[in-house]
Amino acid sequence: MSYDIDPEVLPWLDMLPQFDMTSNEAVTFARSQQSELAHLMPVYEPVNQIDVRDEVAPGPSGAPDVPVRVYRRAGSQGAVPGLVYIHGGGFIVGSVEMFDAQALKIVDELDVVIVSVDYRLAPEHPFPAPVEDCYAALQWTAAKAGELGIDPARLGVGGESAGGGLAAATVLLARDRSGPELVFQYLGIPELDDRLDTESMRDYVDTPLWNRPNAIYSWTAYLGAEPGGDDVSPYAAPARATDLSGLPPAFVTVCQYDPLRDEGIEYARRLAHAGVATELRLYPGTFHGTALIESASISRRMFADEIDALRRGLKVTESP
Repeated sequence: MSYDIDPEVLPWLDMLPQFDMTSNEAVTFARSQQSELAHLMPVYEPVNQIDVRDEVAPGPSGAPDVPVRVYRRAGSQGAVPGLVYIHGGGFIVGSVEMFDAQALKIVDELDVVIVSVDYRLAPEHPFPAPVEDCYAALQWTAAKAGELGIDPARLGVGGESAGGGLAAATVLLARDRSGPELVFQYLGIPELDDRLDTESMRDYVDTPLWNRPNAIYSWTAYLGAEPGGDDVSPYAAPARATDLSGLPPAFVTVCQYDPLRDEGIEYARRLAHAGVATELRLYPGTFHGTALIESASISRRMFADEIDALRRGLKVTESP
């Protein structure tokens, strides 16, 4: 199938790794590819001095502690908004190191504290391990808000790709378990629906970086079973949730040539219909992972929109 990719992005396609995530062996190789990609990415040099430290949050009952990485501007005064950030990677790859530059960029732009979660990965640790790790990190962040310099009244959750799906699920858990109060959820190109039956998911079998075959294995690894069954929890696949009321305001992004496009659009529609203040952005000519090409105009616009949404959603009162 042919795709009308943004002409500024098109020349970069041959330089991007083509992840095959359709077997356990392929995932092992993809993890090594992603590590190599991290070394190829330009190092981000913040304008502001940013303190970065690694901590551990108590894990879910009977589970190991959850590693987290905390980012805060050096010399930041008083309590500032907090964001629990959940990295992407199809539930099966990714780490806080891989998304270190993204966290640095956000904190450099906005005077906020980020707690980035190094959750356990599937298939070694299927649902509910990853989302329970994320929720444990959220609980730790709220409990430690004073020590971290976070204003607990301005706490949000956000993530990209599978991290966007885990963010949505973490927000659902916070509501249903009477957990920490949240003011915002950022769902970037989120992976939300294991049923794999939207038009974009059916048609986009060969799109760059992410496609239907990868999505099938991603969900199989995460659920520990074939996706699309009758008993899949909404905390695994948030699109399964029947009640989206009472959730914090949301900012949802989707890419035109991404198999995840339609489930993101539908989730945003349902959030809005449930009375949740929701903003949706669909970026033309893009594919899942376009933001990796940082020099492209569309990528710069995507990041600017993210920063603006976080500024408004987290009620940031000061920024450079």
